[in-house]
Amino acid sequence: MSNFWTRTITGLSMVFILLAAIYFSGLIFATIFLLITILGLWEFYGLITNAHCHPQKVYGTIAGAVIYLTTLIIQNIQLNFREQYLLAFLPLIMPIPLIFITFIIEIYRDKPNPLQNISTTILGILYIAVPFSLLLFFSRSSVLYFLGMPVILVGYFAFTWIFDTCAYLYGKQFGKHKLFERISPKKTWEGTIAGAIITLITATGLSFLITGLPVYDWLSLALLVIVFGAHGDLVESLFKRSLNIKDSGVILPGHGGILDRFDTMLISAPFVFLYFFLRNSI
Repeated sequence: MSNFWTRTITGLSMVFILLAAIYFSGLIFATIFLLITILGLWEFYGLITNAHCHPQKVYGTIAGAVIYLTTLIIQNIQLNFREQYLLAFLPLIMPIPLIFITFIIEIYRDKPNPLQNISTTILGILYIAVPFSLLLFFSRSSVLYFLGMPVILVGYFAFTWIFDTCAYLYGKQFGKHKLFERISPKKTWEGTIAGAIITLITATGLSFLITGLPVYDWLSLALLVIVFGAHGDLVESLFKRSLNIKDSGVILPGHGGILDRFDTMLISAPFVFLYFFLRNSI
């Protein structure tokens, strides 16, 4: 089977699983992303572990899971608006004490280059656990629902998948001008622009179908996914190039690792969260 069909089957399977989880149970969705968070952290720390860097792999993974689970509890608590407003930032505050614990743990580890070890441990928590935790707020009970599914969450996933897929397919067939050759030689301006246009068209169409969310919110969501999602892809490519590897893992046939598949969300999710938080939509 060619890599294209392997990639397609894996991608469609993941779309089906996530949409089914969102539709039938928010808890199932949360559990799936808890697993994704743990696997992503373990994968990240595994990539950067070498003779010169020894991140606190077990602690970093546990700390990320704690942040995620605490966020899950918070977003399910029924509070008044002011309390919800204040608690919504707890997932951004929680990493602070967890981060400083890494300094203490490093004292008791007999490993070289402690500054690198601490820095990479903290990086994993901020880069992976925090963005995935913020996704939970997109599915809370106060958001707009359509056909039994939270609109912002499904729209976010849909735009991410559409942008990634269209940019990949169009760029593969018609791409000539490199988007950022120093970091990712295969990505092209043609593919990125085509993905952006189709994503914006989809957002406009959804604004007529689901009228509870204004068109400017749909377009803002699409633009945030396009701009920061594209940069998320480039950031992960930058990491892989610096480590001289092609894929972050092999757990997803045709895609590589967890980070390869969810890289666009790691940078875009915090910006989407901030936008809708300020709009009082989550």
